[in-house]
Amino acid sequence: MVRPPLTPEERLRGERLGLLLRQARGERSIVEVAAAAGMSAETLRKIETGRIATPAFFTIAALAEVLHIPLDHLAARLTPSVPT
Repeated sequence: MVRPPLTPEERLRGERLGLLLRQARGERSIVEVAAAAGMSAETLRKIETGRIATPAFFTIAALAEVLHIPLDHLAARLTPSVPT
């Protein structure tokens, strides 16, 4: 299956997501957080660096639970504001 290229907006959103997750992880190791969320440390590393810009919903939900981040907080921080 060939995936269409990411748009600049999708890449930027992935970078912002990675930054939010790194900040929430704080001093905890990637290995510790990844294991608690049920994923590999390499997958978490790729998400945090923006190399996986559009991770699956359940992946983000697992990370949000481990990092004690409400999903609505993540959505609000990652959704571009629409000018009125």
